[in-house]
Amino acid sequence: MLTLMSEHPAQRRTLAVLVAAQIFSGAGLAAGITVGALLAQDMLGSTGWAGLPSAMFTAGSAAAAVGVGRISQRAGRRAGLTLGYLTGALGSFGVVAAAVTGSLPLLFVSLIVYGAGTATSLQARYAGADLARPAHRARAISTVLVATTVGAVVGPNLTTPMANMAVRWGIPALSGPFVLSGVAYVLAALVLWVMLRPDPLVLAKQIADAEQPTEVVVTATPSRWSGSIVAGTTVMVVTQLVMVAVMTMTPVHMQHHGHGVGAAGFVIAVHVAGMYLPSLLSGMLVDRFGAGLVAVAAAGTLVAAGSAAAFAPPSSVAALAVALGLLGVGWNLGLVAGTTMIADATPVATRARTQGTVDVGIAVAGAGGGLGSGVVVAFADYPGLAFLGAAIALLIVPALAWAGRRPRVREESPIAG
Repeated sequence: MLTLMSEHPAQRRTLAVLVAAQIFSGAGLAAGITVGALLAQDMLGSTGWAGLPSAMFTAGSAAAAVGVGRISQRAGRRAGLTLGYLTGALGSFGVVAAAVTGSLPLLFVSLIVYGAGTATSLQARYAGADLARPAHRARAISTVLVATTVGAVVGPNLTTPMANMAVRWGIPALSGPFVLSGVAYVLAALVLWVMLRPDPLVLAKQIADAEQPTEVVVTATPSRWSGSIVAGTTVMVVTQLVMVAVMTMTPVHMQHHGHGVGAAGFVIAVHVAGMYLPSLLSGMLVDRFGAGLVAVAAAGTLVAAGSAAAFAPPSSVAALAVALGLLGVGWNLGLVAGTTMIADATPVATRARTQGTVDVGIAVAGAGGGLGSGVVVAFADYPGLAFLGAAIALLIVPALAWAGRRPRVREESPIAG
């Protein structure tokens, strides 16, 4: 009888469909990130609130993470991911309408709804692991993440053309990239709804039900709050907080020193490439050396990124690109390591719901990083923000040590869950 200890025949098709959808979603995610802070600065007239868009759509992604997780648990990944991307598209078009009408309430609401696209893009990584063998689970997760690179790198570099097109349409220039986001999210939703068959989570449940489960041994703590889940969540929360904070204020920092939207788009493109391009390598490292060691490497990379951003000459686009590239790599290492910890620790019966709950913490951290970044820069400066991010990244190491001392939960089943 087939179990997930061997490669399921549907796994390759599942990864191919997820890759196609993530190419579109990457463009939707990155285009909005590039100009969100600049649009808010224009509409609100204050640098101190420039981090608000990031905070709003990451707060929205927290609610969406719960929704996508619960829908996926009940109806499968196909339904949850499709609805999530369609919601993100609705938010994107709402931002455009807010920019056209100058409506701040509509902007705030739309940014929250836009966050559903971010949450869904992250939830898709779990779908890649549903049918994966345990020994290849990190690589399956990283395959989905690396697919996001194509759209995520192209998206920011379309900022200037989309801004010019928006002007020709008679709408504010900075709303143009959000048009791209909306279209990209709709295309991602269509790919998943039409092609993600069989549904990987539904199939994994069917395999689990068909097997006679072996004895489950539970010790000390419920599996939902096991040391592995605490560790994985901590790693991803810290990396998200640091990454969002520094990333959000970099375009604003560049604009204040005379750089245009195109230059900011280039730096963000390098950053997003760092976020997703190393995914396959990160996955192989986790499978080979373990998630804990790779998480420590993530902390070190984030420290290097914060230091590089703090010392980068404001006039040097190249230096800022290097710093933001390192920031993306550190985030990638942390995300792949943390996600693997979570995927290894969650049984199929509660998998999507637990993963959605974990991603709420990640989204809240991103919201705090986005909102706090503007305040820090307003009262201090950009180098101060970068140094603070480097210091926070170091918290990963003691947090891993603490989580490692928690009693472990051992659950054994044919699904290798």
